[in-house]
Amino acid sequence: MDEPCLVIGVLDNGVEGLTPAALKGVQEADLVIGGGRTLELLRALIRADAECRDLTGRLPQVPQWVVEARQGHRRVVILASGDPLCHGIGGYLVEKLGRSAVLIEPNLSLIQIACARLKQPWQTLRMASVHSRDAGEWRVGAGPEHGLHGVLQVLVREKLVGILTSPENTPGRIARMLLAEGVAEDFEMAVAECLLQDRECIHDWMDVTTMSQRVFAEPNVLLVRCCAVPEDPLFGLEDARFDQRKPDKGLITKREVRAVSLARMALQRDSVVWDIGAGSGSVGLEAARLCAQGHVYAIEKNTEDAAIILRNRASLRVTNYTLWQGKAPAGLAEWPDPDAIFIGGSGGELRELILLCLERLRPGGHLVMNFATLENLGTALDCLAASATVWDVTQLQAARSRPILEMHRLQAENPVWILCAEKSVPAVGSP
Repeated sequence: MDEPCLVIGVLDNGVEGLTPAALKGVQEADLVIGGGRTLELLRALIRADAECRDLTGRLPQVPQWVVEARQGHRRVVILASGDPLCHGIGGYLVEKLGRSAVLIEPNLSLIQIACARLKQPWQTLRMASVHSRDAGEWRVGAGPEHGLHGVLQVLVREKLVGILTSPENTPGRIARMLLAEGVAEDFEMAVAECLLQDRECIHDWMDVTTMSQRVFAEPNVLLVRCCAVPEDPLFGLEDARFDQRKPDKGLITKREVRAVSLARMALQRDSVVWDIGAGSGSVGLEAARLCAQGHVYAIEKNTEDAAIILRNRASLRVTNYTLWQGKAPAGLAEWPDPDAIFIGGSGGELRELILLCLERLRPGGHLVMNFATLENLGTALDCLAASATVWDVTQLQAARSRPILEMHRLQAENPVWILCAEKSVPAVGSP
């Protein structure tokens, strides 16, 4: 093999924005690969006898093109947009060809330029991209299968986000998503159109409703900043923070039990969680807040409780949570396999639910169940014993202080059994 291929970041000012090293690389290249637009921007630099290939719609073929050209001792240059290692082709080529086969000559990111135009410090900015495919309009309760799910989770958890948009996934579509989720008042947005072109235009910070009604010229980048001050703790919300059924107020996993149950679920930032018999939604909604890059799928058979869950979801501004109104196991077959499962209510189908959950739970995953009756605990223990699953039981009984005249006494809460089971990881080499 000859020298590595050179990946050069190109902006819309073309030759003007290239370093001397990048200019020299393009002029000496035997094969220049890039999108049609970037090839045209640098057409005057490319030698007349050099070969040009448009990679539009042919990205998987590019690594092989590079390998074949280098085997023939040809110099290869790949033209990318902006910084090739920021939502660009650079990382893909390093993965496919290896680090030694690639040199990167970066350029400024369009998001960096947009921040400069708006005089916006960007050292804490989180970058995101929605330019890969048409995601469609956002649907409240949609899961990771929706193309805007990832960027929504970034938006609701970061103070400043820069988004590379697309002709379909526009600033207006992203604004409408925030409106649909009921969090629009927490944000303001700005757009930079056609950066480094004669048509460049900067649209300063505006409210989300205004943004949702605007159409902007392509290409553009979007900046979103959060103006809200966090009100709720990340973990251990008070029971009163959740709307609950009335007059039967109290259909909720109490804070002490909820905290232990969530801890035993061994959640990760990207965990997929099932909440079966969700009640007021307290466990699943707190799990969703802890699993910032994951998703919670909840099911509740009671219509009134399902409506309460949705109110709690909106009040807590939780966006990675999908509710199915129905009786388990209906609907569970459509959910992705979980890393953790919480069963708060079984609707009389406890044995069948446990067997289904153990089957679907990913290896190393945790099943956590709460019981207030000996009968349900016994059923669950029999079922787990027959499955040869590793399990343990914790009995938790809390007492809360209550005023009595000028003093305080302790009032006991109902005892709860927390039954935890972990699905074993298959031994190496086992089927």
